[in-house]
Amino acid sequence: MEILDRKIINLLAEDARRSLASIGEIVGLSASAVNERIRRLVAMGAIRRFTVDANSAALGLPITTFVLVALDYDAGEDAFKAAIEAHPAVLECHHVTGSWSYMLKIRTADLAGIEAFLADLKTDRFVARSETMIALSTVCERGFVRMET
Repeated sequence: MEILDRKIINLLAEDARRSLASIGEIVGLSASAVNERIRRLVAMGAIRRFTVDANSAALGLPITTFVLVALDYDAGEDAFKAAIEAHPAVLECHHVTGSWSYMLKIRTADLAGIEAFLADLKTDRFVARSETMIALSTVCERGFVRMET
């Protein structure tokens, strides 16, 4: 990937609504050349989507929780993945090493929301065991690792 492509991705990561002309001024290309590079980056999968960075607390979801899950494999891992993908509280799901199967990041309005989420997992009989950690505060949270240019 070229340096200009990395710069374009960094600029879009900071503000996905940035105009093509604004990006072009910064990287030294015309708006049409920037547009073509963005189309190419999307086509090659380097850019998956353009999104909004919403403030969860302002949206009424101030509680961030991490849930470590060991699966009950009799329930079926594919069914677990489908349920997690569809659950509105789940922000992230990672297959991890060690004694746990998956690590989930969820957001809820309150502690009752965490209990409801765990109850959903138990009702579907996916979980052999779990461990829950509530984030007291967030020091740093990014949706993108800035690339060196």
